[in-house]
Amino acid sequence: MITQQELQGNWNELKGCLREKWGQLSDDDFAKAKGSVDRLIGTIQKRTGESKANVEAFLDSAVQSGASGFSQAAENIRDYASSLSEATHEQYDHAQEALAAGLGSATETVRRRPAESVAVCFGAGLIAGAVLGLILRNKA
Repeated sequence: MITQQELQGNWNELKGCLREKWGQLSDDDFAKAKGSVDRLIGTIQKRTGESKANVEAFLDSAVQSGASGFSQAAENIRDYASSLSEATHEQYDHAQEALAAGLGSATETVRRRPAESVAVCFGAGLIAGAVLGLILRNKA
């Protein structure tokens, strides 16, 4: 038979299952149960005419299927998180390799052509300064 802890732990899911099985159950019926298994069973019996054994069997079945559903959902989430973590590591490794290759290329260019590299940096600085000056002057 279902325990008080199982009832309270799975209350929302059980209410949904009970409403699917016995559509005539209302929010007031669930409020009358107030977390008590015996009161819930009694309320369901009064509203539906079902036997106590049938109601208990249904509740036990609903709790068991809910627990296995939770286990399956948790396993699916773990699998997804694991694959996401693996993909993130792969992307990080790829970005790290690309950055290292770019740094190596830039370093080699500066070694082969130091004067041109300084001139390009100086020109880029002048352009950035001019653009920034225009933006600040337009805001003033």
